[in-house]
Formats: sequence, structure tokens, C-alpha cells
Amino acid sequence: MIFTRLKDLREDQDKSQLEIANILGTSQSYYAQYENGKRLIPFDRVIELAKYYDVSIDYIAGLTNNKNKNW
Repeated sequence: MIFTRLKDLREDQDKSQLEIANILGTSQSYYAQYENGKRLIPFDRVIELAKYYDVSIDYIAGLTNNKNKNW
């Protein structure tokens, strides 16, 4: 679920994988592996993306469909 959420969030913002990779300080091909489920995304990067997209970590993890950070 986390992999599809990462892709959906990125596409909702009309961002490329390269743009998000640059935010995380990694390469596009490395970031693509997160979205394709070929590499686990480290927790600190999940936090960084949650802040960037202004969503909860629970939303990225697929534990809720509520993007709101404040319950």
C-alpha cells in the first residue's frame, strides 16, 4: 500500500520522480524503487515526504484514508 500511496501523492502534485528524488537527496532510479516496491523506504524519508505532502504518516502507510495530519 505504501508504494501506491507514494506514487499517488506524487502524481496528485504533478511532480516527477526526479523532483521527489531531489527533495530526498537521492537519484530518480533509487526513488523509483520505492514506488515500485523493490526497495523499502526508510522511516526518515517517510517522515520527510509526509511533511512535504502535508499528510499523516498513517496515510502514507495505508492505515487510514484520511490525509489530515490532525485527528
